[in-house]
Amino acid sequence: MTTEEPDSGAQEAAPISAQSAAPAGTHDSDFALRWAFGNPEAPFTIVEFGDFECPYCGAAKPVLHELIKNSDGQIRLVWRHFPLFEPHPFALTAALAAEAAGHQGAFWPMAGLLFKNQASLDDASIVRYGEQLGLDTDTLVGEPAQRFSEAVRTDYQEGIDAGVHGTPTLFINGEPYMGDVTVTDLRDTIGMSRKRARFSRFSRSSRS
Repeated sequence: MTTEEPDSGAQEAAPISAQSAAPAGTHDSDFALRWAFGNPEAPFTIVEFGDFECPYCGAAKPVLHELIKNSDGQIRLVWRHFPLFEPHPFALTAALAAEAAGHQGAFWPMAGLLFKNQASLDDASIVRYGEQLGLDTDTLVGEPAQRFSEAVRTDYQEGIDAGVHGTPTLFINGEPYMGDVTVTDLRDTIGMSRKRARFSRFSRSSRS
């Protein structure tokens, strides 16, 4: 985890039951959930406060996406911006670019390119990523991208209000997750073993 202050260490998280609690730190649920990946009606929501230049967020990305894709629609992922400005000089630039791309319907494709190219998050590189995605690149960087700064600032402040001080920080149905970011640990915390997930898929296919 990348932090603004020393990490106090992870604690074992207790199993979490399905609930409708809003993710921690959110005041406007529509805004907070704007960048969601997975079944919108999933009983479990993982909110990640993250930074596109953070190597730990980069390592978490394939883990979280594998978890969502293999959850049988039981889990969704929501991204909130938490750029750590001092250790990561391009984090804010990347956050603004992702926000701008999202308004062109390409948040997750842009996020994937940003994570894949964490060593190249300058304006020129981001413009190239936008070109790869067929986006209007004029809005991705520089002064035009500043119109998205309020969204990034709101995410960041709500992260602070929720006790976030490093990245990635995860909340599951509004509860802080303090375990390791692995598919196994996240499944165990949520209470979804692979056996249970396979049985759920088999039961549905048997009824169809």
